[in-house]
Amino acid sequence: MQVQAGSTTLEVEVHGPDSGEPLLLIMGLGMQLIAWREGLVEQLVARGFRVIRFDNRDVGLSQRFDHLGRPNLMWQTLRYLARLPVQAPYSLRELAADTVALLDALGIAKAHVCGASMGGMIAQRVAADYPERVKSLTLMMTTSGARHLPQPTRAARAALLARPAAPTADAVLDHYVRLFRVIGSPGYPAPEEELRATLRRSLERGGLKSAPGVARQLVAIAADGDRTPLLGRIAVPTQIIHGQADPLVPLACGVQLSQAIKGAQFDAVEGMGHDLPAPLWPLFADRIEQAARRAGMIGA
Repeated sequence: MQVQAGSTTLEVEVHGPDSGEPLLLIMGLGMQLIAWREGLVEQLVARGFRVIRFDNRDVGLSQRFDHLGRPNLMWQTLRYLARLPVQAPYSLRELAADTVALLDALGIAKAHVCGASMGGMIAQRVAADYPERVKSLTLMMTTSGARHLPQPTRAARAALLARPAAPTADAVLDHYVRLFRVIGSPGYPAPEEELRATLRRSLERGGLKSAPGVARQLVAIAADGDRTPLLGRIAVPTQIIHGQADPLVPLACGVQLSQAIKGAQFDAVEGMGHDLPAPLWPLFADRIEQAARRAGMIGA
């Protein structure tokens, strides 16, 4: 369903009973709500959550911001590497404001929040800037953006910045298959046909039109800078989950988050890269539930 979240129209799906504990799932760069796979959502609903997943602005079925133009990624990358200000069409602060406005539109005063990758960056801002809206926080395969932290591997950076060989559906699909083979979990590789089917569904749902929006989101990440100073303001129970084999956001990024957020609990998952493989869904659901229980909200 389409929900007006402040000035941004977002595509939203809600799963579970109205009486469930609200859990807001925030997905990462260029990823749609369906990247929170149905099997994982079902496990979360079974644990007592009312699960809300949505497309961030500029991807999937949510509002596009094409009027802001497509940023020059090479130029903005050079500015980032030179430690010059990165010029973004919009900010992660605005994406965080979209998220809080979505809670407002759904009539939810306070929610458990889980973010993956860029979604984890947005979740950090929500928890720090809107503490009254967050019950518990789970951060998955994400980073504070501190400049001293290790950067993506050369292969991961090249795969992320590469473009499809041609502007056709098949070429775009092949491009994303190559990307997820590079950044995905080496301990839990998705079968080829399953990966292709999942990515094809994403492209058919709206991914073929998302490239300019992904570029705008990527520049917003670079422009957001180091969020470490914000992390000391996060006081809710926090769970951090990070793959030991993540080539895009290396493990040290998760470690640093766990050290910067008071009382955070940390899982370094062997064999996990930068994706959410099905064999790990029970672990993810358990850790999200544990953070919620630490907040005293489930089963109370």
